[in-house]
Amino acid sequence: MGGHLSVIWQPWEFVIIMGMSLGTYVIANPWKTVVDTGRATVQALTVAVPKQRHYLDLLGLLHSLMREVRNKGRNEVEAHIDDPSSSEIFTAFPTVLANEPLLHFICDYFRLIIMGSARPHEIEALMDEEIETIIRSKMKPYGSLMMVAEGLPALGIVAAVLGVIKAMGALDQSPKLLGGFIGAALVGTFAGIFLSYGLVAPLAHKIKLVREQRARMYVIVKQSLLAFMNGALPQIAIEHGRKMIGPGERPSIDVVESETISGGPAKAAPAEPSAKAGARA
Repeated sequence: MGGHLSVIWQPWEFVIIMGMSLGTYVIANPWKTVVDTGRATVQALTVAVPKQRHYLDLLGLLHSLMREVRNKGRNEVEAHIDDPSSSEIFTAFPTVLANEPLLHFICDYFRLIIMGSARPHEIEALMDEEIETIIRSKMKPYGSLMMVAEGLPALGIVAAVLGVIKAMGALDQSPKLLGGFIGAALVGTFAGIFLSYGLVAPLAHKIKLVREQRARMYVIVKQSLLAFMNGALPQIAIEHGRKMIGPGERPSIDVVESETISGGPAKAAPAEPSAKAGARA
């Protein structure tokens, strides 16, 4: 196209647009959401999503707890749930222990299970409600950034109008000077559209994808516990959870079995090459 990139460097246009964007964002959202947006942005830029090690630790922990529930008394199991940081079961899976919200989720529902009075369909309904609440909370940064992205083109027009007003005060100047003022004003429109569709909206979408993948851990817990409550053996129950993992990070049945039943060392495994007919009990 030619031309000089320096002509689009109009600092005051960017100051106006970014200042209004930041102001509307802070006004429209509670401070907790503002802080969480910063956290979500870091997660999106670093692609902080669960890896296969995280899934293996989660499945291994669920298997160990289910086995304890089947073979031990209520008091023995409750001791692990009441103080996870001191439990030899939980400390064996550090990635789960470090995820405090997920840890509380697991402990809460195992506590309900060992009480023995809750029915599977009641637990399922309760889990669905809680997971929906968690996802809704985790998606607030996405929604708030999309609001900013949708408003940026209009804010760019506001900055452009201010530039045109300035240009109108220089109508008695030379065409060269007047053209510079009008060009600077149009940069506001360009910047608003560019920042909206080229930066903020893609960032918001990336945050949504990352947060959805992180929330998948709760669905794995839900499916595993429901299968266990309906009478499945621990190894079969965690197979229900394993199927909730995306193909790119899903460990094979052999790897999961190695880390749960056989107590083998951790293995780095690629995505599951092929599905087996069923899990080994």
